[in-house]
Amino acid sequence: MAKVLIVEDEIKLAALQHDYLVQSGFDTQQIHHGDDVLPWLQQHQADLVLLDLMLPGKDGLTLCREIRQFSNVPIIMVTARVEEIDRLLGLELGADDYICKPFSPREVVARVKTVLRRTPNKESEPGSQGLVLDQAKHRVMLQGQEIELTAIEFNLLTLLAKAPGQIYSRQQLIDNIYQDHRIVSERTIDSHIKKLRRKFNAVSPEQEYVQSVYGVGYKLELPS
Repeated sequence: MAKVLIVEDEIKLAALQHDYLVQSGFDTQQIHHGDDVLPWLQQHQADLVLLDLMLPGKDGLTLCREIRQFSNVPIIMVTARVEEIDRLLGLELGADDYICKPFSPREVVARVKTVLRRTPNKESEPGSQGLVLDQAKHRVMLQGQEIELTAIEFNLLTLLAKAPGQIYSRQQLIDNIYQDHRIVSERTIDSHIKKLRRKFNAVSPEQEYVQSVYGVGYKLELPS
């Protein structure tokens, strides 16, 4: 049973969405304040997020951007501000779809089903062959074997796995991994990458997954 996280500060509207989704065979969780969303997602599994744009605390745009820093869970933005639609679907935010208020609950259910069909297993298997990242359990499987990673190593791998083949500079990795803006040297990133590579090589010595690009940075390469 797919689980939908409903992020909506209008209690009656959230309850209405809940009722229709449950009737259609979904499990749901409701959150009514923007500041509660990230802590919940970092501790629980969701198959899709219905994310309202206007929320108390963190707004929907900020939450969408921050969720994408650690998760590929499908996100449907809900908005009454039509002028924001282009931004909602922009690559810098990564929303999968949007719904404009006012809407019918049946439309919500239809959109949820469409997005889930379009993005099967998006959260646990981000398109990588032989490599599975389970965000909810903070677990990595490679060729059927579990790899134990530190929190920093897991975050590094998650970022690299979002765009296999894309080269990330050391500074880009620092900016994405260390959200508290602490001072971190590029050598620290090199050390984490070295340990991550060693753990991968222990499982699959014939394939170099985490590759260095001289003078540029690092990338994740998957078997063709």
